[in-house]
Amino acid sequence: MRYRHLHTATLALGIVVLIDVLRVFLPSVITIFGQAATTPAELLGAFALGWFVLALAFPALLRRLGARPVTLVAAVALAGLRLALTAAPGGRAQLWLATAGLVAGLLWLAGTAAGTHRPVPGLALGLALGAVVHAGLGTYDLVWRGGWAGWAGSVVLVGLFLAATIRPAPPVEPARSAPPVEPDGGARAWLLAGPALLLTGMVALSPAVAETASSYRRGPGDGLARSAAGDVSALFSYAVAVFLFAALARPPRGYARLLGPLALVLGAVLFAAGEPGRLGPAVLLTAAGVGACLSLAGAAAPASAAAPGRSARSPLAAVLGMLLFAVAAVGYYAAYDLGYPNAAVPVVVAGLVAVVALAPALRGGTAAPAGAASWAWATPFAVVSGLVALLVTNLPAAEVAPLRPGSPPAEVRVVAYNVRMGFGLDGRFDPGGLARVVAAERPDVVVLGEVDRGWLLNGGHDTLTLLAARLRMPYVFAPAADPVWGDAVLSRFPVESARTVALAALGAPTGAQALGVTVDLGGDARLAVVATHLQPPPGQEPVAQARAVARFALGYAAGRPLVVAGDLNTEPGAPAYAEFTRAGLVDAFAAARPLFTSPADDPREQIDHVLVSPGVVAGGPVAPRSTASDHLPVAVTLTLPPTVAG
Repeated sequence: MRYRHLHTATLALGIVVLIDVLRVFLPSVITIFGQAATTPAELLGAFALGWFVLALAFPALLRRLGARPVTLVAAVALAGLRLALTAAPGGRAQLWLATAGLVAGLLWLAGTAAGTHRPVPGLALGLALGAVVHAGLGTYDLVWRGGWAGWAGSVVLVGLFLAATIRPAPPVEPARSAPPVEPDGGARAWLLAGPALLLTGMVALSPAVAETASSYRRGPGDGLARSAAGDVSALFSYAVAVFLFAALARPPRGYARLLGPLALVLGAVLFAAGEPGRLGPAVLLTAAGVGACLSLAGAAAPASAAAPGRSARSPLAAVLGMLLFAVAAVGYYAAYDLGYPNAAVPVVVAGLVAVVALAPALRGGTAAPAGAASWAWATPFAVVSGLVALLVTNLPAAEVAPLRPGSPPAEVRVVAYNVRMGFGLDGRFDPGGLARVVAAERPDVVVLGEVDRGWLLNGGHDTLTLLAARLRMPYVFAPAADPVWGDAVLSRFPVESARTVALAALGAPTGAQALGVTVDLGGDARLAVVATHLQPPPGQEPVAQARAVARFALGYAAGRPLVVAGDLNTEPGAPAYAEFTRAGLVDAFAAARPLFTSPADDPREQIDHVLVSPGVVAGGPVAPRSTASDHLPVAVTLTLPPTVAG
């Protein structure tokens, strides 16, 4: 029993370390190896997938050299590379350290599969623990933080992992009577490790997605997300609790065993629908479904370490499962560069998991493996785990009430910034660096583009909440590509009458929208702000989208002073830009032209703009140099007409 628990703890800790490495490797592919929307998505995908394909050779390596020594070497390498990533300065060093860490992690996983006949408890606890730690850190992981806190936490994590790994080999379990099982039952559970990692990271156990789902519920059902002291931790803690209960308890018998797989597929369908209001139910259903499917797969696992076929099949199943993870992740996120529909990807993965989980039950496999937790034990464990998740994600955070001035200010400082999901040119995730760049301009209103609130591809961060907390400014968020990726407006003044309109893609691969908010400047003064990020079709100007935004903005402002800001992907004088000036809007940067904003390290394009309605006077336009994103921010001070400014 002691060795079994140690095995479970080792696997759980190793999963946490591997997830940490993946949270660096995946975004490094699109920020360092290449550039999303610039480097061909096929090349980015081939680079990422190649390392998972390489892992298919690992089972043969384990058979040739022995699972135990190879696993130990891989574990030490994984731990060392995870620590090295904390010190990595970004750039190519980060990319190759993360790549080496991924390869070591896949080798460790294959070796662990060769010696672990009941992986479900360790897999489930590792996925849950990784998610809870991620939530407790506010989705800003230790590997990115550096400093004494980042180093201390990283050393503790890898130290525990190595201490559990470098241990005497367990004694051979004596043969004992056990229910009949399928010889490939353990391999079946290992095959689901990769798909479970994908579905929990994308939906079920993502604290960023849970926060986004909660923030949508704070509004009047208009499809917009708002900041507030909310119930993110409640939703996330429920997900953790139902996942662990479903994964660790004995699976039900009879037709009741269909409930978990059905919940998983339904949750994936709700997520794929892309409706903000369905995001919360998708989180809970997917959490319950993934856990239940792991339990069903584990029910076919052998009760004894001496079960035939286990060592031969399990390592291959583990690396095949991770290859499925990579193929599905690349297939889902590459759609935002290539333009094909991707809603089917999570549904197909969920269906595959359901079929694999149900297969032994449909063939008459055992429903309760030796050592599976009873409901009486699993229930309090899941409840306590949910409470822990509630506590760590409910740490005190600065709640900032909007400023309510007695009289309107004479000037309003506006900043617009394409933040590239929070990643600088060096490929490091640094919300603090972004916040410092914005705060240096002392803004009253901030327009953000390329805001990521939980994409697994980018590490599962809630970039918006992290920036809003550091700037101490409430936000309104509008989805563009999907419910967790879009544009936002932050304001130190109250906002009202928020509205969003989707823009026709017309061949552009990534979705776009226009978000209108009305800023209450005090008294009767109001300022209409429209945030957008135009997405041009390949090789074309975003003329149709520009025309639609101009039309929407003028109608939304209804005669009030108006600001349109964001990454417009068009330059002054170009056809799309002319749509704004033709509508009567004025270039706020006219006096400072040329004002280059992209790329940040060698700006030679003027594609980030602020346009205003006639009567609004612009002053002090700047594009301060920074490499906190691949664009430069733009800032301008606006003086409103006397009738508005009071």
